[in-house]
Amino acid sequence: MHKFLFTQIEGKSLSIDYLEVQSYEMNVYLVYLTVGNKSGMVYDKQDRPMRFFSTGQIREVFSHCTVQQAVMKYDSPYDEMIGNPPKSAQQMALPFSMQLPY
Repeated sequence: MHKFLFTQIEGKSLSIDYLEVQSYEMNVYLVYLTVGNKSGMVYDKQDRPMRFFSTGQIREVFSHCTVQQAVMKYDSPYDEMIGNPPKSAQQMALPFSMQLPY
């Protein structure tokens, strides 16, 4: 898996084939990218997966990039806790708009 360093993405016009927003509890989002034949998470300066705190922040950070496909995946830990059946092995990916609101 490739590490995309945020410092190398910031301010550069990058052509992204696939951008996946992974949504977690407490308004924490991680971003997984595919650029050409490289795929991996976006990392911060401390070499940790970079946390984003809103979908708007993600749109702003990648606004200078060309994104072919963007999706959001959400994983809730609460399904089994409230008696719902176990989750499927594959998460559902919903379309994610990269357009900034006006």
